[in-house]
Amino acid sequence: MYPTAYLDYLIYFHVDRDYFECHEILEEHWKKQPATNRQPHWVGLIQIAVGLYHHRRGNMIGAIRMYNKALQTVSLQANALSHLGLDVDELILLLNKQIKLAETPEEPFVDLNLPLDDSTLLALCVDRSEQLEKKWIFTASPYIDKALIHKHRDRNREDVINERLHQLQLKLKKRQ
Repeated sequence: MYPTAYLDYLIYFHVDRDYFECHEILEEHWKKQPATNRQPHWVGLIQIAVGLYHHRRGNMIGAIRMYNKALQTVSLQANALSHLGLDVDELILLLNKQIKLAETPEEPFVDLNLPLDDSTLLALCVDRSEQLEKKWIFTASPYIDKALIHKHRDRNREDVINERLHQLQLKLKKRQ
């Protein structure tokens, strides 16, 4: 019913507060579809995670920009997101609240909990968490974990760079 990538996203989002990994897992899921068939509601969830990543790091300009993009995507994709077990009206309220927090930098960062309103989805999250040897519980951001907060700087991007080169080579071959 729900893709495993979505369940993993929710676990990274609520349990680990690893917003960078949320982005990675859903982007990979989204990109597995042919470009003409990609579902834009996944982008909204990615944008929420990226906004939170920027916000927690103190990049308020990036956070506000991403929250606004997420708000627009969520509004346009409300039906698809509600089929993913989300209370979209509540999500819109929460995103507006995050925007206000980011616009007031003296206010401390506060995690956002996605408003899940499907008991089946919650049960699947609990089961998937157990499979991953985690406990399904909403935690607060671990401010002392600098590796998590600045994950984008320390990751190995070799596979991404190689894939981009490969795609470029394919495009060049098509032109010949």
